[in-house]
Amino acid sequence: MNARHALATAAAAASVIALSLVAAAPAQAAEYSSALKIKGVQYDAPGKDSNKCSGGNTKNEYLTIKNYSRTSTVNLKGYVVKDAVGNKFTFKASHYLQPGDYVSLRGAHGTDSDAKNVVYRQNCNFIWNNDKDTIYLYKPTGARADVHSYTKKSNDRDGNGYITYHG
Repeated sequence: MNARHALATAAAAASVIALSLVAAAPAQAAEYSSALKIKGVQYDAPGKDSNKCSGGNTKNEYLTIKNYSRTSTVNLKGYVVKDAVGNKFTFKASHYLQPGDYVSLRGAHGTDSDAKNVVYRQNCNFIWNNDKDTIYLYKPTGARADVHSYTKKSNDRDGNGYITYHG
């Protein structure tokens, strides 16, 4: 009887420990739960960098944001993209991403298009550094939706200026 009681007590203690470990899961997992995530970034536009509004190549620097939800459509209005030093872009107009859909946030001036999945920053300056940077995506509530840091040496092995984060 005592051996059986000891085994039952040990099993109950193990269950309590296991439940405690589950309850202590990191809180940041909830902070980053978002349908929208950074799919990839063309941080180094092909060619020689030129931020001239006419004839420059800032439109070839872009960030791809994808809706990874299987069921929910997400409105980008109010979402914010920032870099490590605080340069930011806020989606001011409604732009709806269906499940599995994406948008390319491009530099330069242009016409936003839901059909072509593109939004322009209306700014001819580059936002992403060619050597290293951090990309932040914030929800309209201010909660962080996604974040990625990169260095050219570590993350862009083929040297094409594009890094993929989420497939």
